[in-house]
Amino acid sequence: MKYEILIVGRGGQGVLLLGRILGLAASKYANLYAVVTESYAAETRGGESRSDVIIASSMEEAPYVKVVKPDIVVFMYPYRIETYKSILTPNTIVVLDEEYVNPSLFKEFKVISAKYSEIAEKTLGTRRVANIVILGRILRELTVLNIDHVSKAIEDLISPSWLNLNLKALETGYKL
Repeated sequence: MKYEILIVGRGGQGVLLLGRILGLAASKYANLYAVVTESYAAETRGGESRSDVIIASSMEEAPYVKVVKPDIVVFMYPYRIETYKSILTPNTIVVLDEEYVNPSLFKEFKVISAKYSEIAEKTLGTRRVANIVILGRILRELTVLNIDHVSKAIEDLISPSWLNLNLKALETGYKL
């Protein structure tokens, strides 16, 4: 069993944190192997951010550090969509924040889209947890992780002042 997850967005959207949470949930709490790599532009906010996450049941299934054939791709912002589309397979699930990315660009794929940033703002009072709302939603597609695994990883990685809000965001996304 192997899942390859590609997360693309812009600096400040929590792309890297989303990848770290997935990797920690898989490796520490689901007893799986995980490889997480990050790349980002020099700008603190606004430049392209990318997280590659590979979750596998054995080390042999994850012999590389970059997503090659994504099972799930998350676009939080429309950076280099045409380039990334070239590595998608017919079975790739595409998760989009409709506020920034038009679902019609992915007609040939299974698309899960919503205005996640708007949902976070209206439901939770801030867009800063849109990444965790998305995480809650993709958990239903990742059969190897459950909400408890991810909640524990969030507790490990998120500061106490933001913890309850992030756990609510996870639950909000899971219920979408």
